[in-house]
Amino acid sequence: MNIQDFDYYLPEDLIAQTPLADRTASRLLVVDRKTGKTAHHIFSDITSFIKPGDCLVLNNTRVIPARLLGQREKSGGAAELLLLRQMEDDVWETLVRPGKKCRVGDRIVFGNGKLIAEIIKVKDDGNRLVRFEYKGIFNEILAELGEMPLPPYIKEKLNDPERYQTVYSKIDGSAAAPTAGLHFDNTLLAKLEDMGVHIAYVTLHVGLGTFRPVKAETVEEHTMHAEVYSVDEETATRLNQIKQNGGRIICVGTTATRVVETLADENGVMHAGSGETSIFIYPGYTFKFTDHLITNFHLPKSTLVMLVSALAGRELILKAYEEAVREQYRFFSFGDAMFII
Repeated sequence: MNIQDFDYYLPEDLIAQTPLADRTASRLLVVDRKTGKTAHHIFSDITSFIKPGDCLVLNNTRVIPARLLGQREKSGGAAELLLLRQMEDDVWETLVRPGKKCRVGDRIVFGNGKLIAEIIKVKDDGNRLVRFEYKGIFNEILAELGEMPLPPYIKEKLNDPERYQTVYSKIDGSAAAPTAGLHFDNTLLAKLEDMGVHIAYVTLHVGLGTFRPVKAETVEEHTMHAEVYSVDEETATRLNQIKQNGGRIICVGTTATRVVETLADENGVMHAGSGETSIFIYPGYTFKFTDHLITNFHLPKSTLVMLVSALAGRELILKAYEEAVREQYRFFSFGDAMFII
């Protein structure tokens, strides 16, 4: 399959720059795979499409203030470092700018020396491994010096960093938010639970590979980025029981989908586990555990458009995206949502 098959036209003014005051007030495009029909709703209407006994699978990762601005120790020139994932105690995989001027052995200073990063390796993909030097507690220093790493297509300043976190975020580690979950507030989640809907939490720390363009000409040539995940035994057992009892597994976001599809076996049984997943889901993939998906609108030609196309069909997804553009939906991280049923 050619990458161009997953392209669509998007006016720049439809890229949402700020979150809505009310998380649940986003618009919701419901896409029915069986009929091919679409319907327009408000996100809070989602209670009409979820039944008692169903299960929402939520990714409880929390975005860390992963963007650090500092100076190169030798030249004093500006440098930016973006934390991608922790490799060991004080060693992180990072994205460093300017890359050409930051070589192995170079040091970058943050907060007048409160934090120093030494580049210890340049990976094949251009990312850097750095070792941090500091006195005190790393997370506290990061909270003081770091900034929220908003996606590159968001140009507006975010006044409240918590609006780029889900209300159920718990485990630090992401460089980007699992944005489908941004539409839920505690009131809506409580209403769903009162209806008899199950809530299950998995963890996948979102990396910036999500935003990187696919450079290969064909889908099959693309190498997927790896992300750290975890699902405990209790959650896996509960998900299997829900499935066996006829409940539908509704993944909230592509990240939750990648976790359950990584850990489900060919017989549709979920297993506990943790590690790294580089699962690449595109048309032709057979879903093992996911029944339905709540998701945002994704970048043209991205692996995320390919994932939703694998679930609903490329033609139906592109038709739905065209309709969303026509109806002036808001796109990407702070934008509106789609429910694939």
